[in-house]
Amino acid sequence: MGMVLPGNEQPPYTVRNGNLVLKVKAFPKAGERRIAGVRNGELVVRLQAAALKGLANKELVKFLAKSLGVPGSEIRILSGESSRHKLLSLPLTAGSALEDIL
Repeated sequence: MGMVLPGNEQPPYTVRNGNLVLKVKAFPKAGERRIAGVRNGELVVRLQAAALKGLANKELVKFLAKSLGVPGSEIRILSGESSRHKLLSLPLTAGSALEDIL
């Protein structure tokens, strides 16, 4: 995957055990739903839902699934369920769509 990022920014993902492991920084209650770029090696995602009862996590998975063209059932939160900083596991097929977005 040949993503070119501005400056010396690191790609927000690695490949592990046949999956993409994506670093995400989520901003709940942002008033809009969008991918806002890469900062400090994390994909910045703005969400509308509040970080209550897992609503922002559900919106994050649904939004990334739609944006990357993969089933939501194939996206798992590996760590950070109660944090803005998250590690997600996605199928490798999401890689080319992720590069297109970035």
